[in-house]
Amino acid sequence: MRVLLKELKNENNIEASIISAQKENLPTRKSGWQFTWKKLFQAEGAVCYKLSTVINPNRIEGMLMLTLVEDEMLFMNNIEVAPHNYGSTGQYENVAGCLLAFACYKSFELGKNHYLGYLSFDSKTQLIELYQSKYGATHARGQKMFFDPAAGKILMQKYLSIDSK
Repeated sequence: MRVLLKELKNENNIEASIISAQKENLPTRKSGWQFTWKKLFQAEGAVCYKLSTVINPNRIEGMLMLTLVEDEMLFMNNIEVAPHNYGSTGQYENVAGCLLAFACYKSFELGKNHYLGYLSFDSKTQLIELYQSKYGATHARGQKMFFDPAAGKILMQKYLSIDSK
């Protein structure tokens, strides 16, 4: 899926894509990432996706891991922005938003029954407020959070530039 990443230094939009990741060339902790994606890639039933620019497809800007639970509820196992995109000194500012919107898109594609359009996930405690205020997620309890269909559609319209009505 095509998305636009916004460069922080000049606010230019750069064309990028989110595609299924292959085991080769996945990010590792040794290269500054928080997760060892090669290890996560081996989880049964999980699918990993990578976000890369069209002009530099071998440089990963962000990663996402999704699992369809009991063939009806989509769960976001992991999401990570590349270290070179952290904070106000990063290269691109909307990597996380694009990945979250893509995960919401997949929840409409793969979710079934009462879970159609819902994306559930566990958040780090320090990120709960960010997920709520910046992205519109709902805090269920503890570290459990989710995007309902309405919040997912808003993210999809903002970050994926598609009509989700």
